[in-house]
Amino acid sequence: MTTKTSVFNVMIVDDHALFRNGLKLLLGAFKDFKVVAEASNGIEFLNHIDVLPIDVVLLDIDMPEMDGIEAAQKALKKFPDLKIITLSMFGDEEYYYKMVEAGVCGFLLKDSDIDEVHAALCAVVEGRSYFSQELLQSLLRNIKNNDDNSNEIFDLSIREIEIIALICQGLSNVEIGEKLFLSKRTVEKHRSNILEKTGTKNTASLVMFAVKNKIVAV
Repeated sequence: MTTKTSVFNVMIVDDHALFRNGLKLLLGAFKDFKVVAEASNGIEFLNHIDVLPIDVVLLDIDMPEMDGIEAAQKALKKFPDLKIITLSMFGDEEYYYKMVEAGVCGFLLKDSDIDEVHAALCAVVEGRSYFSQELLQSLLRNIKNNDDNSNEIFDLSIREIEIIALICQGLSNVEIGEKLFLSKRTVEKHRSNILEKTGTKNTASLVMFAVKNKIVAV
């Protein structure tokens, strides 16, 4: 699905035409991304990706016909390399874990400024995940105290917890290495060990795991 070019094709999937049109207009200011398709529900979205080369999808959660969760599951099963950024509102936290399980690689609030949208797009096409810091803070505030969590032992070293914290801030392996004075290969090895210890499959699920289990304070 990903095109080998400096311009990445974007699709906006949201049931509100005014929102789609506004976002498309704002993204027009950036030369590295081009909105090539729109859809108002999950079914339209799935039909489009069968015939258009799409790199990144900005996908709403709550839509008629087929919601974002089911649409993401079906799209990523067919096109595993497709980058999906979830568009959400405060209060959608109950759906985040399902979206992460589906394989999405980013979360943005629908009222994010356009520079943050661009930052998220850049992150995911570079192979990283992106989480709005406001969303992470919201998740932390809404996590209920759970004695089971406090009794779990994850066998994480201090260095691994440092790396998880930096991952949660959206830093790449290279940036983490520079900050901690480690080589990129060493960071990659730590990241692999962290995923194995926490039972997570990718960066997005690791971030959600870290927030849920209060391993780091974002």
